[in-house]
Amino acid sequence: MKLIENNNYRKDIAGLRAYAVLAVVIFHFGYLPNGFLGVDVFFVISGYLITGIIYRKISKNQFSIKDFYIRRIKRIIPLVSFICLISLILGVKYMLPDDLENLAQSIVATNFFNNNTLQVITTKNYWDVVNELKPLMHTWSLAIEEQYYLFYPFLFVLIAKIRLKLILPILIVLTLLSIGLFFSPFQDYYKFYLLPFRFFELSIGGIATIILNGKIVKHRFSTVLIIALIVILCFDLQFINNDLLLFITVMITCGILISVSTVNKLSSYLLENKLVVFIGKISFSIYMWHQIILAFGRYFLFNEIGFIGYSFIMLITILLSIGTFYLIEQPFRHKFKTKNIFVILILTFLTTTGSSLYIYNNAGVLKDIPELGINKASTQKGIHSKYNDDIYKLDKLFTKTEKLKILVIGNSFARDWCNVLLESKFKESIEISYIYGSYSHPAFLHPDLKKRAREADYIFLSPLSKEEFRKLDIDESKTWCTGTKNFGINNGIYYNYTGENYCLQRTSLEDGSLKTNDILKKEWGEKYIDLIDLVIDKEHTVPVFTPNCKFISQDTRHFTKYGAEYFAYLIENTPGFVLNKIDNKNKFR
Repeated sequence: MKLIENNNYRKDIAGLRAYAVLAVVIFHFGYLPNGFLGVDVFFVISGYLITGIIYRKISKNQFSIKDFYIRRIKRIIPLVSFICLISLILGVKYMLPDDLENLAQSIVATNFFNNNTLQVITTKNYWDVVNELKPLMHTWSLAIEEQYYLFYPFLFVLIAKIRLKLILPILIVLTLLSIGLFFSPFQDYYKFYLLPFRFFELSIGGIATIILNGKIVKHRFSTVLIIALIVILCFDLQFINNDLLLFITVMITCGILISVSTVNKLSSYLLENKLVVFIGKISFSIYMWHQIILAFGRYFLFNEIGFIGYSFIMLITILLSIGTFYLIEQPFRHKFKTKNIFVILILTFLTTTGSSLYIYNNAGVLKDIPELGINKASTQKGIHSKYNDDIYKLDKLFTKTEKLKILVIGNSFARDWCNVLLESKFKESIEISYIYGSYSHPAFLHPDLKKRAREADYIFLSPLSKEEFRKLDIDESKTWCTGTKNFGINNGIYYNYTGENYCLQRTSLEDGSLKTNDILKKEWGEKYIDLIDLVIDKEHTVPVFTPNCKFISQDTRHFTKYGAEYFAYLIENTPGFVLNKIDNKNKFR
């Protein structure tokens, strides 16, 4: 093993960036199970380079915090600001209110280097927009790096004032604490999104560069490390725990960074061929663009994106990345005056932040949307989730009444079923009591379950397997299971449709919905209320809109008020439905 001097520019690091960004992009396409580890490769690279820069300059008394932040701002903020602006423009034009409100949150969080914290908060929100439809979802990793940049140089400056040699042992202690946090039994979303749990990924490379004093190791083992990293990124290694696999990836990446890739032709070819190096150079732009194109592609171009669709998205991503690399990244770093850069960035920040706060305060509603019953003049936050969540108020004992007593047990789908019953002709003849039940909150633990079940004339579970039902220990003879449902992937696709027969659009069901429905139907037999069967056709598609052109679902899973009214009409006109013994005249609204 031999130590050699490190050049200022290393093609092999650009090559590493290329593999990392391609792994992340292809993972988001659904093809590389471990591609998400590309983000961890980026973290190690950042920590290695930044620590080297700070440590060398502090050692020579040449470090300036002001210069450090100016360089970081020029490197990161121009592209991020541009991406936020583009996302905002596209969101205003194409997005439905819930999605636009979520985007507005993300823009503000991204502008304040805090999208990782926002993701922790919204992860616990059941009604949050799915990650695949969030154009700025990926900026959580930038937030971690930016938070790291905010405190890291100050740590070095403070320690250096006491004694420069203390930097290494303190960095080692902080790294060990971070590793301990990462492997401790915290919630996964904390470990995934928050800097204290990720700090070791950024610091391990830094420790290595300090120990080696900026030099790199000439050793043939580097080729093995490169191949090992590619294998980890490309193959599903189920026999290794995910946390351990991440740690191994971090250590391998660190090993590659402190070694030389030119010791043989294979390692040199893998990391330093012209194509790989070029992709590495534009990797920041690729990372920033790919999620936006994917999210909006899912939103208004594609329903289910296949190989051809992903290939097209990759091509567009590369082309846009080349454009922003040469027109934004490079000019802001090397050509524009610092004063002009700050003026542009401040104006962009004020525009995107101010607009986003306005959008958020107006619940994402910028115009009337008849299909969702939304009126700009009288909008309110969470109107559709509120319609579902209002059913919680029915979690109470039955009263002494002559009405039929209906007990509904289950999750948000059960609350949907309550709304269907309350929108039906039966509403004047029934009293509903609701008990929440889910995997994390079993209904059999509810203190009033047995009492309400005894008093109920009918019990509806939505949706619950027979195995889960048996845990409730209630009377099966008066129990029915209400099925699952799904109305596609994303309403934005249908809202932005410009062809004929807008109100007659149909959609295929999300993967797994039919399978789950069939399993429940087989288990429950005649006691199963198949909601999908009420609307599905021979091509296995379901309607997006009610007959009066209103969205059936606000999020493709839960009913709007119009969807509940429509399904109320359908069950009223289903002869075998258990409550049809109640004879009330009804006219579909």
